[in-house]
Amino acid sequence: MTTVIHDPREFQRAMDSARAEGRSVGFVPTMGALHEGHLTLAREARARVGERGLVALSIFVNPTQFGPNEDFSKYPRELDVDVARCQSAGVDVVFAPAADAMYPKGERTRVQVHGVSAPLCGPFRPGHFEGVATIVTKLFALAGRCVAVFGRKDYQQWRVLSRLAEDLMLPVEIVGVRTVRERDGLAMSSRNRYLSAEDRAKAAEIPKALGRAARAWQAGERDANALRTAVERALEPIADSIDYVDVRDPESLEPYEASQSGDRALLAIAIRVGKTRLIDNVVLGEEPPPA
Repeated sequence: MTTVIHDPREFQRAMDSARAEGRSVGFVPTMGALHEGHLTLAREARARVGERGLVALSIFVNPTQFGPNEDFSKYPRELDVDVARCQSAGVDVVFAPAADAMYPKGERTRVQVHGVSAPLCGPFRPGHFEGVATIVTKLFALAGRCVAVFGRKDYQQWRVLSRLAEDLMLPVEIVGVRTVRERDGLAMSSRNRYLSAEDRAKAAEIPKALGRAARAWQAGERDANALRTAVERALEPIADSIDYVDVRDPESLEPYEASQSGDRALLAIAIRVGKTRLIDNVVLGEEPPPA
């Protein structure tokens, strides 16, 4: 049976009590609207802490990571459905706080992670990673020593939070899990439900474009501009707009330089199909072509 906790201090006490009993804690922060990708993260957390461990999953639509023209108000909120999904995945505790519990009156503190937050989504979502870093720092403070599991679809977020945990010496092990995809290769996302049938068909071209670049890499292509251009040309017919197609060092997120970055590179994209912003990526030289 999955226990639902709304009060932050009660959640903190539950995590402390589990560790006092000798149980390891696995933690999966989410914004809800759970799908198979999230449940894969929960199962990874379970594998990391074992059957005797405790797996907690948070559901909180964080207002500070949404820009003024983004989809905060319409972001899906379906707690009862999400809790049922958590129960089927073996989650022990769901932490679902109210906004004023996480951001009490008078709060003023924000957390910034420089460097890795600057490229890719950084220029297009000002303040986003500050909001992410702030809420996750709060969640880590409540969860305490744990293994925290994140999806690599949000690759930049994973790198930002890895940097945060290391720099602040938090007692948190950050684990990244490869992107979970639909049958046609499209990365699973809570925002996929915004796509019309026509737009959904267009979005299926995203993993195909990444796949062609991955196969070019396997064939020996190392020119970042050639990889970027090929993906842009494939996406232009289906995208209403392209925020970026970029090739980066997969650790630092600095621009990829073949002579310095080794035999791996992050190829990341962000585009709009209809009104829906979609992100995706593949780590060239590490992951198989997504489609």
